[in-house]
Amino acid sequence: MTGAGTDAGTATSENGAGTDWQAWQDSWDRQQEWYMPDREERFRVMLDMVEALAGTAPRVLDLACGTGSITDRLLKRFPEAVSTGVDLDPALLTIARGHFAGDPRATFVTADLKDPEWVTRLPYASYDAVLTATALHWLHSGPLTTLYGQLVPLLRTGGVFMNADHMIDESTPRINAAERAHRHAVMERARGAGALDWADWWALAAQDPALAEPTARRYEIYGEHADGDAPSAEWHARTLLEAGFAEARPVWRSPSDALVLALK
Repeated sequence: MTGAGTDAGTATSENGAGTDWQAWQDSWDRQQEWYMPDREERFRVMLDMVEALAGTAPRVLDLACGTGSITDRLLKRFPEAVSTGVDLDPALLTIARGHFAGDPRATFVTADLKDPEWVTRLPYASYDAVLTATALHWLHSGPLTTLYGQLVPLLRTGGVFMNADHMIDESTPRINAAERAHRHAVMERARGAGALDWADWWALAAQDPALAEPTARRYEIYGEHADGDAPSAEWHARTLLEAGFAEARPVWRSPSDALVLALK
């Protein structure tokens, strides 16, 4: 990507008028896919399980939603669904709000998931599904355990929670090392062909008039990257059961990541 105007959105005013929010959404997807080439597969499995357990018109909470990647796929697959996206990142929320402007099915809320009162900002008292992907590793295990406990009363009976994220099995260090070396070799080849990494993408966002100010604010909040944990899928399932869910287990895995589903 040579500039925000060629691979992301070009803004014509500071409030975002004229910004190509679809281009920024696509650019975010490509940057994330550089790290996770199986990203769409985990989204497919996630939405398959939403349909299986919550039907085709669910009320969904897109937790730590970023640009609304889950919401985007949810509404394309299930036109009768509604989604509430919640996040603290002002730049990613700016993209989400711009991308979904005028769509009454999508609402976005600014809230810190470490704030005990974050649930009071939501427009609904209950949801059919709570979904999140590649986000909660920004939390350490203690705050994440607390968050899992907060999700149980947010879900209707029979509601579903799914978390797709980095979930490392520390019992297999040689397998882990081999997988990581192979994955990074593939990433470096893609980098040589022009793929953007995290730092490159944020540098471009800082150059766009519509995103420069919210990008500066997100660095004040997070720094370069938050410092969280990546416990195993088994830890997540066990912690969700201890939080009050009736069932919990992985429903998809890659060599480094997993999608854990919990049912109320």
